[in-house]
Amino acid sequence: MARPKVLVSMKLVPEFAIDLLRKRFDVEICDSMQSTQAEIMQKIPGKFAIFCCPSNKIDEEVIKTAGPSLKVVGTMSVGYDHVDLTAMKKYGIRLGYTPYILTEAVAETTVGLLISTTRRFFEANHALKTGEWKDVTPVWMCGRGIRNSVVGIVGCGNIGTSIAKKLNTFEISQLLYTSRTEKPAAKALGGKLVTIDELVEQSDFIILSVALNEDTKFIINKERIAKMKPHAVLVNIGRGALIDQDALIKALQENRIGGAGLDVMTPEPLPLNNPLIKMKNVVLLPHIGSAAIETRTEMAIATAKNIIAVLENTPMPYEVLA
Repeated sequence: MARPKVLVSMKLVPEFAIDLLRKRFDVEICDSMQSTQAEIMQKIPGKFAIFCCPSNKIDEEVIKTAGPSLKVVGTMSVGYDHVDLTAMKKYGIRLGYTPYILTEAVAETTVGLLISTTRRFFEANHALKTGEWKDVTPVWMCGRGIRNSVVGIVGCGNIGTSIAKKLNTFEISQLLYTSRTEKPAAKALGGKLVTIDELVEQSDFIILSVALNEDTKFIINKERIAKMKPHAVLVNIGRGALIDQDALIKALQENRIGGAGLDVMTPEPLPLNNPLIKMKNVVLLPHIGSAAIETRTEMAIATAKNIIAVLENTPMPYEVLA
């Protein structure tokens, strides 16, 4: 009897997760680090499952091309805005994801990205390597410290709360956050629930850790950027489309805000001719928020277990429920 088949949409998935799948499935691994839509469309027909990541768009066209054999999509991520939930429900396909696992890794990246941006680490490193560093003076390459600042976190779920805990140890003066409801964990840290407009007006550092959906797309737009303090630093570790990137670029070019630290952007990968690439007041990372070896291994194993659970008709460890 033929075994069900799984398509893994990327190379270099931790081998332990692949071994788990191979015990039950015939596994086909795409040749690319990040497979194209065309590659997925070519390989998806007849598969029971696809093991994917946020760079893979799983839309109705992919689902229809897979055919009736497709029963589950396992995404190695906490976000699932790349998956067409309406189409998934229409065709009766289940979705597994990996919440909680990457919380600490992403929070660590966020703090590092904030410090790198506000203290101008990358800019200073470049100056050192190119000979711009000539004299040691108190005013050379100064950035802003975090102590005594107002920190605003847009979206205070697990990741946002972990970021808040870490930044609270820097002796900040005030923690602001947005959420649908008051968060006891954030309140325990001295956090104050505010509107998004209050947050952008009052914060020295603005951190986006909210999920992308129709309500949060362009939550940072031209009007809200205009309300920010002239020295404000904007950090995004959620999704690129949380920010109107064109409006951000214009504000940065005109020095209307202090800087931006982005682990996510639009599109990904970012074209080398994008204005953000050349800006001194911007720190860019290639979507590596969860890129700790231990975290990625645990995420891959969870994704494999989500897929296996559907085959074995047992509860998925982490399922997105409609």
